[in-house]
Amino acid sequence: MGEVTTRAAALGDVPAIAAIYAEQVRNGTATFEIAPPDEAEMAARMAKVAAGGFPYFVAESEGQVLGYCYAGPYHVRAAYRDTVEDSIYIAEASRGLGIGGALLRALLEACTSAGFRQMVALIGDSKNEASVRLHKAAGFAPVGTLKSVGFKHGRWLDVVLMQLALGAGATRDPDR
Repeated sequence: MGEVTTRAAALGDVPAIAAIYAEQVRNGTATFEIAPPDEAEMAARMAKVAAGGFPYFVAESEGQVLGYCYAGPYHVRAAYRDTVEDSIYIAEASRGLGIGGALLRALLEACTSAGFRQMVALIGDSKNEASVRLHKAAGFAPVGTLKSVGFKHGRWLDVVLMQLALGAGATRDPDR
């Protein structure tokens, strides 16, 4: 693998993004979706993120997308407008190579620059130690665990909640 770069995602990345996500839907527990969405649905989701003014990135090497991440609204009610939720997915063959960290750093920088004040990670499966470690390394703090809220692959799954203040955080009123 050559140099890994992080850049804004483009419509041409959708097939690779859909494939990465489909593998996690079918085999993993990071997402609680049961059936992988098709490329058209993934393109619509990407467009919705972009239309909301949220960042969406891919990591690539030698023209191959190795992972992706994006931020979206934590909840839709207006009082949550300064809080975002992150999503990060890495291709199976590219896990453990630091790609998640590079993507998360780009996402944190973009969200901070955009004036967001809090980022929340909802990590599917409390046994997803790699994602918990990734977020802890970036400064996220655990704030709780929702026990047995999803059922996938024949077992009940927890959701680990982690949070990181961005920029001024809650030390002053929002300015977005």
